[in-house]
Amino acid sequence: MGKRNSQRKSAAMLDSDDDNSSVSSTSTMRSDSGTEEVQIEKDTLLGEALDDLYEKRGSTREKALASIIESFSNNLQHQFVEKKFATLLHQCLGSMKKGSSREIALASQAIGLLALTVGFGDNAREILEESVTPISQALKARPESLKTAAVVVVKPSETVITAMVSAWSFLLATLDRWRLDPKHWQQSISYFSSLLDKNERSVRIAAGEALALIFEIGNLEKFSAEADGTNDGSREGYTHVQGLEGKILNQVRNLSMEAGGKGSAKKDLNNQRNLFKDILEFLEVGYCPETSVKIGGESLKTTTWSELIQLNFLKHFLGGGFVKHMQENEFLHGVFGFTPKRKNLLSAEHHISSTEKRMYRSPNSVVNKARTQLLNKQRMLSEDRNVGHYAINMGDEEM
Repeated sequence: MGKRNSQRKSAAMLDSDDDNSSVSSTSTMRSDSGTEEVQIEKDTLLGEALDDLYEKRGSTREKALASIIESFSNNLQHQFVEKKFATLLHQCLGSMKKGSSREIALASQAIGLLALTVGFGDNAREILEESVTPISQALKARPESLKTAAVVVVKPSETVITAMVSAWSFLLATLDRWRLDPKHWQQSISYFSSLLDKNERSVRIAAGEALALIFEIGNLEKFSAEADGTNDGSREGYTHVQGLEGKILNQVRNLSMEAGGKGSAKKDLNNQRNLFKDILEFLEVGYCPETSVKIGGESLKTTTWSELIQLNFLKHFLGGGFVKHMQENEFLHGVFGFTPKRKNLLSAEHHISSTEKRMYRSPNSVVNKARTQLLNKQRMLSEDRNVGHYAINMGDEEM
C-alpha cells in the first residue's frame, strides 16, 4: 500500500508540475503578448507621425516631428528604424529644406536622435553625408523675423550663442582633432576669450568649457607654431600668444571667485565658480576634473574634458530619456566605455525574438506540446505500473 501511495504521489506531482507549467506559460504568454501589443501601438503612432510629415500644413509636420522626438528620446526604436530608416531621414531632410525655423530645429533634433539610434555603420555615414548640406544651408538662412528688416543688424541672442558654442565643443570632442586646420585655432581661442566677458552666465560657462577642451588638445604655442609652419619659439606673434594665454588665465581666475550680484541665482553662480575652479586647476597644474554619474546602480565616470563635454551635451539633448539610453543604447556604451547593470537579467541570457517567444513559451507551441505529451506518457506508464502492482498484490492475497 505504501508503495502504491508513493507512486500515486509521484503521479500527482507530475500533474501539478504540468499545471504549474501551463499557468506559468500562460502568464508569460500574456506578458509577452501585452509587450508586443504596446510595441505595435508605439510603431503605429510613429507610423502615423511619419505619414504626417508628408502633409502640406507646416503645423502638422511640426507636431509630427515633436511626436517622433518624444518617442526616440524615451525609447530605442530599433524595430521602427529597421523598416523606416530611409523614409524618416528623407522626410526630416525635406522639413529642413522647406520648413519654418521651428520645423528646421525639430527636424535637426529628430535626425540627431536617429543617428544615436543607428550607431556606427552605413546608416550613420548616410545621415552625415545627406545632412551636412541642408544643415549648413539652414544655419546660413535668416529667420523669418529678420527678412522684413534687412537693414537692421540683429545680433544673435545669448541663448543662441550658448547653444552654438556647446554644439561646437561637442563636435570637437568627437572629431579627429589633428585633421583640423591649425590656422583656425587662434581665431577660435580669441573669440571664446571675448565670450568670457559677456554678462550671460551660460555663455561664459560654454566658452570656458570650449577653452578647456582646446587646451586639453594642446597649448597655444603649439597651435601658433603649426599655423606658422614652424617648430621653434622664435616665430612672429609669440608675444601675442603669451598675452592671450595670460589674459585667459586671469579671466578664468576671476570667474572662479566672482561675487554674486543683485538678482544672481545662487545655484548658477556656484556652477560657474566650480567649473572655472576646475578649469583654473587644469590650466595651472594639468589636472582634469573627474566626475561620476549613477545610472541604474552603476557609475558612469569621466576623466577628461572631452568625455565631460560629451556627457553634458547628451544629457541636455536627450533630456528625460538620457538614463534610458545609457542603460540600453549599446552605441553610447561604446562611446563612454560604460556597462550598465541588467535588471532581472543574467549577463549571459539569450535575448530571443517574438517569434522565438511564441515558439518556446506559448502553451500551444511545439515545445510545450511535446512536453505535455511526455508528461502524459509518464502518467500512463505510472498508471500501468500501479495497475500491475495492484494485480500482483491481489493475486498474492487470493493465494
